[in-house]
Amino acid sequence: MPEIQEHLSLAPEDNHSRTKTNDERIDQNQSYTNGISGRESATTQTHRFDPDFTQSVINATGPKASPRIRKVMASLIRHVHDFARENEITVDEWMAGVEMVGSYTSFACSPADAPPFCFQINKAGRMSSDKRNEGQLLSDVIGLESLVDEITNKLATGATDAPTSTAILGPFWRANAPARKMGESIVHNIPDGDRTFMHGTITDYLTGEPIEGAELDVWHTAPNGLYEQQDENQVDFNLRGRFKTGKDGRYDFYCLRPTSYPIPYDGPAGKLLQLLDRHPMRPAHIHFIISAPNYKPIITQIFDRRDKYIIDDAVFAVKESLVVDFLPREGDPKAGFELPYDFRLARLATFEEVEKNSLAGTMDESTSFGADVVHGIGGC
Repeated sequence: MPEIQEHLSLAPEDNHSRTKTNDERIDQNQSYTNGISGRESATTQTHRFDPDFTQSVINATGPKASPRIRKVMASLIRHVHDFARENEITVDEWMAGVEMVGSYTSFACSPADAPPFCFQINKAGRMSSDKRNEGQLLSDVIGLESLVDEITNKLATGATDAPTSTAILGPFWRANAPARKMGESIVHNIPDGDRTFMHGTITDYLTGEPIEGAELDVWHTAPNGLYEQQDENQVDFNLRGRFKTGKDGRYDFYCLRPTSYPIPYDGPAGKLLQLLDRHPMRPAHIHFIISAPNYKPIITQIFDRRDKYIIDDAVFAVKESLVVDFLPREGDPKAGFELPYDFRLARLATFEEVEKNSLAGTMDESTSFGADVVHGIGGC
């Protein structure tokens, strides 16, 4: 297969310099309360969606990218982002699209006359499985998943006192993680790493009442930066677990303080990052899906404030209210750190009523597949 770089090297140089991608979204001088939504930025108060996000994705392109790559990818990102905003694409609809890409792109292009990018889309489809979603990762590196996440949640609520902020699902979630008891550890056969005791309460964001029967699905990488399905030395479903709250809505478990790591570089997403002269690093984070009967599920991540990639995330997922502080923990032989964090859910009727009003006339039966994917978090 011919190299993509050879096909995209003809346009005059566009002298954009590389800038950090998230520095306008994260104010490192601001103090935070873990689990409580931070203030809205000045830009998001005057625009329906963040007006600087698309340019921040484009500006992440490095100085070694060819002039043609710079021009073509800037145009692609602008058009894709404008399409998502113009049509107010929600996470449900985007997930449906990802599923179709993963299922059908292996047959979408003819090798005889297809452009090089088409081969990369084909490859993303072939590489995707129940353990890795390369099509989703490909959309992550151009900021599309983070954008539709913002659109969905701006449509759902404009309140200052809002549910916990959402973040992208990422390509390494696995269904049916082990159900664990409160206080158990998700860490198995890993001798290194900073043990952490994480705890908090899951509440109704309007009433503040604890939610009984809420499920917290958690997963993160090992200290080597690999999820368990990437690492044959880790036991199956290591660093994953599902916990269910009692009447007090509280949860607690032991995990590791996360580490920054590179997203996989061996597929189309990695190839695209190389062409754009961009690094593949993600800031240290922990993934969550929080769900409860009669409440809208939340897919989110929390980020360690000390990580230098907080302001330069390869997939543009960091939000102010999701940046947290790990605290020293004393008197516990099982952990040297603790992380208090409260999650707040919106009742499903409340969420859907606002969403329906915001999306009047834009949804039809064709979007029901996407809703099934999100509510079931299937196939990713």
